[in-house]
Amino acid sequence: MRPLIARRGPTRLPAPPVHEAHRDPAPSIWSYRVQRLWLTPLFHKLLRVGVPSFATVFLVGLYFADEARRTAIWDGAQEIRREIESRPEFRVNVLGVDGASDPVIEAIRGALALDLPMSSFDLDLAALRQRVEALPAVASADLRIQSGGYLAVRVTERVPALIWQTRDDTQLIDAEGHFVAGLADRPDHGPLPAVAGDGADRVVGEALALHAAAAPLGDRLLGLVRMGERRWDVVLTDGRRILLPEASPVQALDRALALNDATDILGRDVLRLDLRNPDRLTVQLTPHAMEELRRLRALEHDTRTGEQSG
Repeated sequence: MRPLIARRGPTRLPAPPVHEAHRDPAPSIWSYRVQRLWLTPLFHKLLRVGVPSFATVFLVGLYFADEARRTAIWDGAQEIRREIESRPEFRVNVLGVDGASDPVIEAIRGALALDLPMSSFDLDLAALRQRVEALPAVASADLRIQSGGYLAVRVTERVPALIWQTRDDTQLIDAEGHFVAGLADRPDHGPLPAVAGDGADRVVGEALALHAAAAPLGDRLLGLVRMGERRWDVVLTDGRRILLPEASPVQALDRALALNDATDILGRDVLRLDLRNPDRLTVQLTPHAMEELRRLRALEHDTRTGEQSG
């Protein structure tokens, strides 16, 4: 027997290996630009802050675009504010004024015109302080709200230093020449030196110095009169006057008082003692003294004439 031989089919060769396409590891130009953009700090900040902020503003604006919503929110806020401001701990119930006399206190209360009690939120302390300091008798003021609903007004009052008689009325002025009050409004001012004449309020320091120098005259001193806004006359109670120069009036007054101590010139028939010329003292006699002087001169003239005739 012939041996059996297995029949084989056609021989298949193995398939050739498939090679994958070679990929370039370098990124594309757009990928490179995107990666560079992500690494930019400004882009990071824009994503973290800018985008959320824009979204928030957009949503808030969209919400408040409705007028009904805006009105409701505004009314609610105002109601909350009114409830807070009307609480007892924020209310001012009492007004107190320190450092001022009774007439000035009344003037301050009238200037403030506060309808107490009221909320402290309704008080503009700066504006109220300006009202108080606008009063002539007030030099400065300080306003504070203290515990217990107490509005404290501390005042530095102007102190009258002179009585100034003008063409219209008589006023009280302080040492800086500021108007304090009318003489009739402050009857309790006490004894004060008196001055008169235009411009006397601008030289208060000199007037006070003259009054101090004239202290030896005592009750005979009536006051000072500003003449031509340049110089002073010292006026005595009997109408006599000491005419002082424009320059160094205090020293001139000292010389006049020294002369009076030596000769009692102010006790004689002298109406004016003129010191305006520092090199020459001039006196003006009273009418009676002038008549007596004329009589004596006429008598002397007649005597001389008789002697010459004899």
